[in-house]
Amino acid sequence: MGRKIKLGLTALGVLLLSTLLFVLLGFSTLPPRPEGPPVFAIPAGRDARLDAVVQPALDERPGQSGFHLVSDGVAAFALRGLSGRAAERSLDLQYYIWHDDMTGRLLALELIEAADRGVRVRLLLDDMDARAKNFALAALAAHPNIDVRLFNPFASRRGLFGKGMEAITSFSRINHRMHNKSWIVDNRFAIAGGRNIGDEYFSASDHVNFNDLDLAFVGPAVEELSASFDRYWNSAQVWPIESLSPDAVTTAALDTLRRQARDYAVEARGTPYIQAMEGHDAVAAARAMTLPMHWTGRWQVLSDAPDKAAYKDSPMEGSAVLSGLNRAVDAADDDVVLISPYFVPGATGAAQLTSLVADGREVRILTNSLAANDVAAVHGGYAGYRKTLLAGGVKLWELKPEHAQDGDGDGISLFGSSGASLHSKAALIDGHVAFVGSFNLDPRSVSLNCEQGILVDEPAIAAEVAALFGTMTSPAAAWEVTLDGGELRWNDGTGSFDREPDAGFGRRFQAWLARWLPVEALL
Repeated sequence: MGRKIKLGLTALGVLLLSTLLFVLLGFSTLPPRPEGPPVFAIPAGRDARLDAVVQPALDERPGQSGFHLVSDGVAAFALRGLSGRAAERSLDLQYYIWHDDMTGRLLALELIEAADRGVRVRLLLDDMDARAKNFALAALAAHPNIDVRLFNPFASRRGLFGKGMEAITSFSRINHRMHNKSWIVDNRFAIAGGRNIGDEYFSASDHVNFNDLDLAFVGPAVEELSASFDRYWNSAQVWPIESLSPDAVTTAALDTLRRQARDYAVEARGTPYIQAMEGHDAVAAARAMTLPMHWTGRWQVLSDAPDKAAYKDSPMEGSAVLSGLNRAVDAADDDVVLISPYFVPGATGAAQLTSLVADGREVRILTNSLAANDVAAVHGGYAGYRKTLLAGGVKLWELKPEHAQDGDGDGISLFGSSGASLHSKAALIDGHVAFVGSFNLDPRSVSLNCEQGILVDEPAIAAEVAALFGTMTSPAAAWEVTLDGGELRWNDGTGSFDREPDAGFGRRFQAWLARWLPVEALL
């Protein structure tokens, strides 16, 4: 009898659990995706301000695009804001993160005011971050000239419990994110690279600021980036926000958001950051539309397909960015430089890099040190390949933390994803080919996230990337990692360390633990 009662209770428990999961799964079901005609970028014209600036230069250089490397955070913010202010036809924006902070709010106001002028605004965001700003985004969508769409959205629109349960019950879907970053104005001027929208990406944070890179450009490359944007905008992986939160898309919410944004902009004028922008050379150049460009016909916009997840059994086929970057690296004659904040090469990648050295090419890599990296799982995944790379002749540097941090493990999390000082994702090949993009050299960028990047064969751009690499790998900025008797050592010219420098027990333990967890494919 007791056994039957236990069996009955077990069956009841299974039934209750199944019912609970059914309810949770029901709540985690996306609404039907609205069908409609595809929408495309508005073609470049002749009558807008940017047309008058850009077209004469293009007429002198048929088939070429002009590129400008943006390494300064203040310049990166100013270029976005001032180019948005100059828009007369369209703004097409695609981002992984858009923070609700000073720079995020000020750029959002530029979108509203552009739409008020009659500019068509299309805003495409990954929903991993956008969900937390759902109601502000829905308010934007109430504007007749603003459309907001979300990549791979959560069905639940508020609350940590709903998000957590959906992540559990729909993990295989939710795990795929859109990591692309694009800012396209009037189909004439574009900015793409590693920066999201937020204070830490524009040197405006009071805490850690990212070392990051973008390319600003004009010419046919802008049309290529617009084509990539359109492919995402019209893809089956994207939902209009009004289909997810119809009750939140109201003119009253838009009016409130507009008023709050304008009030905030007035307050922000008194901040040291905004005041300092007035004396910044890059801001003056952007305001005058005199940004210097390096011209070339040898460039390639690399962009993964929105349905990249469908290629899970063939990462190389699914990742257009990896394929393009690999072709460029394999074609190197002398030298390959790689900059990646999150670097987990895997056995295949490590073998490829050491084989380049064996064939007579120099390979140099910069990534975050444990002290500068807040993602313990990624550092743990990377650490296991250091000795293999160094033994194979690869040269390796780890960036020091931007600010001194105590070594007790604070500021780092096992699976966190922000706060490290290095965020640039770049490559340099033979001193004349440069890559700048969103692509980290890790399994997540290869197989799980949609990514993009731009390859530019132009010696002046490459020289700027080389100079930045030289600065970032100087003894003041980084430790060079070497092998001494088979053991790792970190050197910066003033001292040598036989364990992760500036990292206390808590950090080292988390990295060690992550190294032994079966999570490398997710990093």
